[in-house]
Amino acid sequence: MRSTANKLKEYEVESLEKYEHKELFKIYRDTKDIDIRNELIRRYLYIPEILSKKYINKGIDYEDIYQVASLGLIYAIERFDIDRGFEFSSFATPTIIGEIKKYFRDKGWAIRVPRRIQEMSKKINNVKVKLQQELQRVPKVKDIANYLAVTEEEVLEAMEASQVYTPKSLDVSYDNNGDDKEVQLKDIIGQSDKNFDDIENMDFLNKCIEKLNEVEVKIVKDRFFNNMTQVDVANNLGVSQMTVSRMEKKIIKKFRSEFNKLNEL
Repeated sequence: MRSTANKLKEYEVESLEKYEHKELFKIYRDTKDIDIRNELIRRYLYIPEILSKKYINKGIDYEDIYQVASLGLIYAIERFDIDRGFEFSSFATPTIIGEIKKYFRDKGWAIRVPRRIQEMSKKINNVKVKLQQELQRVPKVKDIANYLAVTEEEVLEAMEASQVYTPKSLDVSYDNNGDDKEVQLKDIIGQSDKNFDDIENMDFLNKCIEKLNEVEVKIVKDRFFNNMTQVDVANNLGVSQMTVSRMEKKIIKKFRSEFNKLNEL
């Protein structure tokens, strides 16, 4: 029986194509020669190609999936032990699929969502197909929840989150109820609610008012919420209108200072 050393001498002279894959794996295990690994990759590159095609139209470009699958093939070659008696294709397939699924979990979502929701979304997609065959109709949220032994809220949460798996272009067009002109997504998406600004402004005012004394708070409420004149406020406080005017300017100055601090954050 030829020794590994003799085989090495021959492989340096002869073409690597003459070797059976088992012999190449044994030589690579002993030498870690990059040329031998490249030959093994060339021989088994059909495996990541076949597996990658199963994930086409899943939200990630085929070229990216194929690249990840090819890396999985390299990992499999590095870990494979020919002496254990397994066929390399049987060993490599789960390794490559594992790398592809890992890539989808880490990179496939346009917006990061918790892993539990990603896993739930995957389960829901599988259960939808199974239940539709069993029930002969589109399964309801309640059907899915009962099958997975979870709440309907959890199912809805995962279904909503799955919408961010692939982002939609703002230029995508929709039919405009029979009109000739189509409507683009950017023309129909929601606008900012002005109430958000009101909430933020009120929050800012409340924080500023907390820093005023009792008299200053009364002046602010009477002047700007109760629409009272400086004279009326002065009469209520038992001071002159000039005093109210000076205090009002002082209060506005405090508000402006707090506003400037907020903008510097």
